[in-house]
Amino acid sequence: MASCRWPWRRCYSWRPAARSPGPGSPGRTGPPGPPAAADGGVQISYSNLVKSLTSAFSNRYSMSRFHHTTSAACCCSKTRSGEKYTDPFKLGWRDLKDLYEDIRKELVISTTELKEMSEYYFDGKGKAFRPIIVVLMARACNIHHNNSRDVQADQRSIALIAEMIHTASLVHDDVIDDASSRRGKHTVNKIWGEKKAVLAGDLILSAASIALARIGNTTVISILTQVIEDLVRGEFLQLGSKENENERFAHYLEKTFKKTASLIANSCKAVSVLGCPDPAVHEIAYQYGKNVGIAFQLIDDVLDFTSCSDRMGKPTSADLKLGLATGPVLFACQQFPEMNAMIMRRFSLPGDVDRAQQYVLQSDGVQQTTYLAQQYCHEAVREISKLRPSPERDALIQLSEIVLTRDK
Repeated sequence: MASCRWPWRRCYSWRPAARSPGPGSPGRTGPPGPPAAADGGVQISYSNLVKSLTSAFSNRYSMSRFHHTTSAACCCSKTRSGEKYTDPFKLGWRDLKDLYEDIRKELVISTTELKEMSEYYFDGKGKAFRPIIVVLMARACNIHHNNSRDVQADQRSIALIAEMIHTASLVHDDVIDDASSRRGKHTVNKIWGEKKAVLAGDLILSAASIALARIGNTTVISILTQVIEDLVRGEFLQLGSKENENERFAHYLEKTFKKTASLIANSCKAVSVLGCPDPAVHEIAYQYGKNVGIAFQLIDDVLDFTSCSDRMGKPTSADLKLGLATGPVLFACQQFPEMNAMIMRRFSLPGDVDRAQQYVLQSDGVQQTTYLAQQYCHEAVREISKLRPSPERDALIQLSEIVLTRDK
């Protein structure tokens, strides 16, 4: 088989060519940063992006302003605590021993078949990316607050709950998408059918809710129940589309936040609330999780075009086949306006998927999406760097680079 990876995928960045300053940005040129809006909303104005990566804004956004032409050094991070660097996954796993066994204990089920379905993805073969971030954030916030290097039991429970909510959403997504494979094996709906798969996802969510209730902190409960609402709203956003190009990209980023980043952002915020009373730290944790979460999904959308099925553990080009226009497609549409009609009909005509894929690969849509992900990671690093230096803080910085350079 041909190589699954593309040579430019790692550590590339695109810097904009000099251009006339946009409205409201006299004399300014430079790369757009990640959009940030209150309450997780995503509305984009280029001039405000340049002015401040973290300000909320409401002006309309022009996708064409994201186009860049010259290469630059990638946004790579360095550890800053002065302590010996440890791999972030190894560092996080210290607090996640028996993670999947503990999750299975939460799934107290008497029916053999339902138990098998519910435990199907808790086999230790997932990346456990979300639990790793959660426990690293817990330690980083605890150290920042009172130099405590212990993870509280309730903070560790948030890591389990985050993985359970994430897995339940995968089970439900596979039903909606009629997916047949995930993580290199058949999906729950493929083996047991759609009706039973929906019930299995519901059961995992109910078990996560019970575990959350046991923590007994109403603020934390409120934070994490927001995630479940966002997952539903994000799925509804994905079912729709926008005809206007500016609205279309904002729609895409809002969907990305709700379906992917909200869980990471709010889980990080939850452990910060448990470990530190300072609202400023809660916001740092939330902003880090939000920006890393959006970057993670942007790269996932890139990999749908640049990786191959055996590395991803699921079919590639899946988004196009589902009628979804992700970042690479939306950027490519700027160079190939004929894609607009395909986007609006959700790639439903024969040959649409293949032609759209070719347009994407002939354009710089993949590169532009990667660049945008780098800007989100840059903002995540800027936020987490406000915490007191620690190995866990540095591991979170390093994780932002891992998000950009992953190939599956």
